[in-house]
Amino acid sequence: MKKTIELKGLDLSTLFGVADAHLNLIEDAFSIKLIARGQSITIDGDSELVKTVQELFHEMAQTLNRKSSLTLKDVQGLIKILKAENGHASIEQEKTIHYGKKGAILPRSEGQEKYTDCIRNNDIVFSIGPAGTGKTYLAVTFAVAALDNHEVDRIVLCRPAVEAGENLGFLPGDLREKVDPYLTPLYDALGDLMPKSRLKPLLEKNIIEVIPLAYMRGRTLDNAFLILDEAQNATTMQMKMFLTRLGVNSKAVITGDITQIDLPKKTESGLRQVMEILNDIDGIGFVYLDETDVVRHQLVRDIILAYDKANGH
Repeated sequence: MKKTIELKGLDLSTLFGVADAHLNLIEDAFSIKLIARGQSITIDGDSELVKTVQELFHEMAQTLNRKSSLTLKDVQGLIKILKAENGHASIEQEKTIHYGKKGAILPRSEGQEKYTDCIRNNDIVFSIGPAGTGKTYLAVTFAVAALDNHEVDRIVLCRPAVEAGENLGFLPGDLREKVDPYLTPLYDALGDLMPKSRLKPLLEKNIIEVIPLAYMRGRTLDNAFLILDEAQNATTMQMKMFLTRLGVNSKAVITGDITQIDLPKKTESGLRQVMEILNDIDGIGFVYLDETDVVRHQLVRDIILAYDKANGH
């Protein structure tokens, strides 16, 4: 069934979302096709779903007129209500963190579910576990969702550039050229969540910053989502410095793998220290992931188990 509805008098760029994010969300949620032409949109799919989506657009228009804005969170909420009213409510909808370029992003293991719940319920979260458990990817997903939903004004992603050590200033090129090799995993996660056409201007305007940990010193960040990746390679002083950057209405996620510490011998890992001294503070959550949460190639899980066995774990 096809149904065309007129959208005259509405700000279509806001109604449809940045890069048609709202339309993509609706198509994924209801398994229908939307075709926008001029001041109208055609809904193509199952007759009952078409009626539901038509009702959804009516509610979106009402929200836009009432608030003069419409966020992805607004649309997600309306979808949830309509699905419940029409018998289409699903557990997946409840668990969904964000809708990226490849559709809904949600936890894929029990440990990841605990991780996402922890981020929702705390201002500072430590996620500790081996490679492939989604620590960084899910943190970046939450950050992008918070930015899209206007819960924060900026995202700051950082990592210790341990391998560069004190030689950072002697590397050729400007700051970005020097440190980008150490920040590639963060760029990869961002690139998987939003198109280059949107990501590039956000990086240029510093709405999203990807920087080495050392460059966080001296800053206080309000209305921001902060992520410290590879935190096992932060010294105790660097970890304290990062945690005390947190400003008003900000959230921080710190990820790391304590079996992969690259710091010089006799240098204590800041991540190991916080596991001992911050675990009883309200508002700070700790999540421990293991090989059962690995969502990469099956061999990654087998490799982790083999190393654990060899090390007597």
